[in-house]
Amino acid sequence: MSNDTDAGRLHTSVLVGPEGELRRHRKARAQAAARIHAEARAEAVARARAEAAAAREARRATRYLPRAGEDGAASLRTPGRFRLPRHQDTSATLSGHYPFLAEGGLGSAGTFIGQDLYSGGSFVYDPWELYRQGVITAPNVILAGIVGSGKSSLAKALYTRALPFGRRVYVPGDPKGEHTPVARAVGGRAIVLGPSLPTRLNPLDEGYRAAGIPDADWAAQVAARRRDLIGALAETVLDRRLTPVEHTAIDIALADTVRSAEVPILPMVVDRILTPSPTDDPDDRLAEDGRMLGHALRRLVAGDLSGLFDGPSTEKFDPTLPMLSLDLSRVSENSALLAVLMTCSAAWMESALQDPSGGQRFVVYDEAWRLMSYPSLLARMDAQWRLARHYGISNLLIFHKLTDLENVGDQGSRMRALASSLLANAETRIVYRQESDQLSVTAQTLGLTGTERSLLPGLGIGQGLWKIKDRSFVVQAQLHPAELELFDTRARML
Repeated sequence: MSNDTDAGRLHTSVLVGPEGELRRHRKARAQAAARIHAEARAEAVARARAEAAAAREARRATRYLPRAGEDGAASLRTPGRFRLPRHQDTSATLSGHYPFLAEGGLGSAGTFIGQDLYSGGSFVYDPWELYRQGVITAPNVILAGIVGSGKSSLAKALYTRALPFGRRVYVPGDPKGEHTPVARAVGGRAIVLGPSLPTRLNPLDEGYRAAGIPDADWAAQVAARRRDLIGALAETVLDRRLTPVEHTAIDIALADTVRSAEVPILPMVVDRILTPSPTDDPDDRLAEDGRMLGHALRRLVAGDLSGLFDGPSTEKFDPTLPMLSLDLSRVSENSALLAVLMTCSAAWMESALQDPSGGQRFVVYDEAWRLMSYPSLLARMDAQWRLARHYGISNLLIFHKLTDLENVGDQGSRMRALASSLLANAETRIVYRQESDQLSVTAQTLGLTGTERSLLPGLGIGQGLWKIKDRSFVVQAQLHPAELELFDTRARML
């Protein structure tokens, strides 16, 4: 009985005795921690006071120059305080001394492009609006940039964002087919041409007839357009200017074809050039004079360039669509065929441009370095650039570098003069990233300042130097994710 009682007392002491001991230990540890923290705070305060006192002593020991400078004859001090008069001027004058920083901007009327990297504001652009305001007198645009700099995306954003404002877009020749998905996405049309396709393009089509043109005037316009187009096709294939007798051969063969056929096509003209009727050529001189011309045109209907011009047109040029593009990606490797198709498409487009109610349009020339190597195409482009205000169009010329203009024709030649004229008739020049070896030519051609020239090699993707007449902007183009997906040209690389 006593053993059980002792066991109960022992158990009770184990439960009660150590609990009080644990409380005492916790209290002691808390007090010790508080003392340590207090001592650390006291040391930090003492250290801060010592550093502040040392800084005050260092300041007191430092000797400063007086506000008026050193004393003595060598101090070059004036008797009074030096004062400069205030200068007030216009932002147009000050922007020449402080480019980009003092630029007032183009205003808010136009198509949103992106951000002005120097002012931080939005950058908008519209050639017709700037022409209305008197900022520019030539609505044409030149866009240059190396591969991968983002110039193609900028061009597509520029013309697609203008569509809601009533503008239309023509791409008379797309050598890479980049504009085809864009045309289809905006409700336009892309005409794909190639030797293996059923598409035919009749150069002798009457073309688009604007409302209100009398029958006599329309017949004269159609005859002149057919004559000029066949002559341009022949010059492109022959790679030379036509002689007077060859022009005569075209006139006679074309007149005979139009009289005898309801829908004249190119093979009929070729047959009449090679074998003119005895009435038109009683002494066989005309056949001999037009022999080279006829064989050159025969390439388009029976030779290596056949398959596209040997029948009536299967496509109709509809200028009322928001966008119309001629996809030449199937013939991009054949330079001669590419030039011929571009010549025909330019004639199609010219008939629509003469419509006074056709509205305002962007005309896009992509991969321009290929097109400018043909005299007839270059001459047509130059004529359209000079008449841009009359037609209400803005030509957009896209290429890689400005030295491409220097490679057109020989020095002092007519082709070189025409290429330089394109640049002179464009008051909007957009330059994306350029390689170091191109900086000198680019700066000299565009009249860039040293600051502007130094910017070009370091521009990022989508960043460009915009030279609008005498004003300069550095702009970061901004794209919507849907635009970025539609405009992307890296699909094959990725």
